[in-house]
Amino acid sequence: MIELTLISVLTLLASAVGTVTGFGTSTIMIPILLFWYPLPQTLLLVGVIHFVGNIWKMMFFHRGLQWRLLLLFGVPSILASYLGATLTSSFDEQLLLRILGAAFLLYTLFLFLHSTWRIPANTTAAVSGGLASGFMAGMFGVGGAVRGAFLRAFDLSKDAFIFTAAAIALVTDSTRLITYTADQINLPSLLWYGMAIFLPVSLLGSWIGQRIVRRLPEATFRTAVAVFLGLSGVKFLLFP
Repeated sequence: MIELTLISVLTLLASAVGTVTGFGTSTIMIPILLFWYPLPQTLLLVGVIHFVGNIWKMMFFHRGLQWRLLLLFGVPSILASYLGATLTSSFDEQLLLRILGAAFLLYTLFLFLHSTWRIPANTTAAVSGGLASGFMAGMFGVGGAVRGAFLRAFDLSKDAFIFTAAAIALVTDSTRLITYTADQINLPSLLWYGMAIFLPVSLLGSWIGQRIVRRLPEATFRTAVAVFLGLSGVKFLLFP
């Protein structure tokens, strides 16, 4: 019971943060859960919570739907997610995460030093962002930070940013969860029973997060996203 309570508290906090920034649920949960569970089980557990959490976000921020951007990110993300999920055990996980962390940290520092610069907001950036985030999500379950870095280039409203990130993550999660299942990755019975607690708790966390987002000015929201990208970079670089 203590195990389920601790995971529920973690789910609540991660869901709230993930809603405020448009990503981060997996970035928070996966490193902590890896202390107790193997990587494949951790990816499956967080993947299920993340999948349902994205439905909550889309429900709260449905006014931000942008079909073209969603398709440009989403289709490459699905393909890359499948590839990443099939290669989960084939690469040096820590090395790749350290490289990713260094890239995030440099990108964030550059943004603060050159606040007017953005990744070019074009089709190439959208497709590249979908490929990169999908691959990282499939392999490590942490594609949201990559997705956020590319989506930030499009200067989206709060609703559009969070809805687009959630919708892309939803289709990506679908692909990788199917792949994990096909690879016969499973959870202990206790954790499957715990979903009856985790999933409603993720709804509560998303509700709290959207209440915070509604009170944030657009400029403050974009700064918060940039700061969280930087913190994600530090985490991946120092504690992969």
